[in-house]
Amino acid sequence: MRDTKDLLDILTLSDEGNNNFSGVSKDIGSPNVFGGQVLAQSLNAAYRTVPEERILHSLHSYFLEAGNLELPIIYNVQTIRDGGSFSTRRVTAHQNDKTIFILACSFHRKEDGYEHQMPIKKDIKQPEDLLSWEDMRDQFGDFLPKKMKAFLSIERPISFKPVQVVNPFDQKDLPPIIDVWFKLKGDSTDLNLQMKQQILTYISDYNILTACLYPNASEANFGNTQMASLDHSMWFYRDFDFSDWMLFSVESPNTFGARGFACGNIYTRDGKLVASVAQEGLMRPHKKK
Repeated sequence: MRDTKDLLDILTLSDEGNNNFSGVSKDIGSPNVFGGQVLAQSLNAAYRTVPEERILHSLHSYFLEAGNLELPIIYNVQTIRDGGSFSTRRVTAHQNDKTIFILACSFHRKEDGYEHQMPIKKDIKQPEDLLSWEDMRDQFGDFLPKKMKAFLSIERPISFKPVQVVNPFDQKDLPPIIDVWFKLKGDSTDLNLQMKQQILTYISDYNILTACLYPNASEANFGNTQMASLDHSMWFYRDFDFSDWMLFSVESPNTFGARGFACGNIYTRDGKLVASVAQEGLMRPHKKK
C-alpha cells in the first residue's frame, strides 16, 4: 500500500448480505494478518449498520486467532441495541469455520456537554526535526539487523517519525514510553469522520507494544520475543483531520507473566486530544536452545 487510497481500498468491505461483509488482507511485514487491519475492517462493517448521525465513541476487542493472509475474512455484525442516544454492535470475524476476532463498539448521537482534556507534552520534538522510518532505512540500512531493515523497507500508506530513536545494538533498558508522529500519505481531504476513525483505528495498532519492550531492552527485542496483540480498546473524543502530523504518545505501566500493557493518547499537532488507546499484548520470551 502506497497511500490513503490504497488503505481505503483494503478497509472498505464487500457487502455479502444479511449483515455479513467480506475483506481481504495486505502484508505489512508480519506472517499473519495485521491486527490494526482487522480492527478497522470490523469497524467498517459495524458502521454500515448504524444510523448515519451516530458516531463511534468506544470499541473493545479481542484477538482470538492469528489471521491467514491468503484467506478472505468474513465479518458478521449483530445489532445489540439501538436506543434513543446510543447504538451498540457486536462484530465477529471468521476465516473458514474459525472465529479469529471479536469486537464490541458503541455509537453516540452528537450532544453538547462539559469539556476538558489532558494537554499534549510540552517541548516535544517536532516532526520536521526527526527521521522517518524511510529515512532510517536509507541512512542506516546497511547497519541495521536484517529483519528490521526488511520491515522498514515495506511500502506503507503512513509515515512514522519516532521521537525516541533507539540504537538496536545498544542493549540497555529504557523508560517505558514512546512518542511517534504519524501522517497519512496521499490525499485525505475528502474523508468523513466515520472513515477517519477507521483509519485511526488501523494506525493505533502500530508502535504501541514497543513501550512494553523498552524497560527490558537489555535482554528483550523483537527477534527473541514472541509479540502479538491480545486485546485492544479505543475511545474517540473529537473530530480531526489528517492534513498535518499527529502524535501518538504511549506509556507502559506494566509487563508481567508474558504479557505487556500499554496505553496512550493521540493528539493533533496543535494539541487537540482525539482518542485514547489501551492494549495488552503477548510478550513471550523464546525458549533458549
